[in-house]
Amino acid sequence: MQRYDRLKEILRLDPDKDFLAIYRLTATYEFPWDFTRALELALFRTYAVPSIGGLLAETAEFTDRAQKRYDDTALLLDAVVEHGFESDTARTAIRRVNQMHRSYDISDDDMRYVLCTFVVIPARWLDAYGWRPMTHHERRASANYYATLGRHLGIRDIPGSYEEFEATLVAYEAAHFGWDEGARKVADSTLDLMASWYPAPLAPAVRRGGIALLDDSLIEAFRYEAPRAGVRKLVQGALRLRGRAVRLLPPRRAPHYARQNPEIKGYPGGYDVGELGTFPVPGSGGCPVPHPRRPAGAEAQPPA
Repeated sequence: MQRYDRLKEILRLDPDKDFLAIYRLTATYEFPWDFTRALELALFRTYAVPSIGGLLAETAEFTDRAQKRYDDTALLLDAVVEHGFESDTARTAIRRVNQMHRSYDISDDDMRYVLCTFVVIPARWLDAYGWRPMTHHERRASANYYATLGRHLGIRDIPGSYEEFEATLVAYEAAHFGWDEGARKVADSTLDLMASWYPAPLAPAVRRGGIALLDDSLIEAFRYEAPRAGVRKLVQGALRLRGRAVRLLPPRRAPHYARQNPEIKGYPGGYDVGELGTFPVPGSGGCPVPHPRRPAGAEAQPPA
């Protein structure tokens, strides 16, 4: 198999019908490391919306139990990617997410925005740092994949294309990014978590590198000291160099799922998808991927 053979396979598929297959090939064969980093960056964008970041601070799930919340979020979302919407495993994962999110009144607009980050930020990351950019074909499949996931999670008024997802994200950030003390604590805790994955002497550099990847709107929202231009250039340059190096490697022969990431540390003996996450009493605990409570009597659509 040659470096671009899997892309040829992707391009033979229909992004409106085969979106799960395309998304799985893109995320688990072509760019597993990049998707993980991009979705971590997407977390910070959600924190910068005070209604989201403030709620996460109130639950304390991403400040007091950051590793578990990171693990559970990644594993629940990954279960759908790996097993598909029709599987019992995916049904269980979606049910768990919905059970957690019903515990809070979260606006449909915030819910929709979080979904937008899942679609847009990986594409932006790959444009900047990937060994190749994400194609329009893959963007369309990603938009269809997350639109389907969003319907299962009860999200309303979901954008109908990648372009609409991106326009919704840009408009929402312009209107809602702002300072919140609790959100800053959540951002700090997430940076500390990421730094903890490396040897202690490297932790300060990892934290500075993480801040260097935040754009100016996030730096302003969290009131971080702006990174030095040289630091930002060094971090971004290293990532671009990595992308060029990966381009020279042979293609991946087997999929790599989030559950295989070394950053997932909480379940060395394995896990039961039905036991992931929290089991909160409304108002006393929550989940790091926020979604709104549905009206009384309404249920999320089950996987088709």
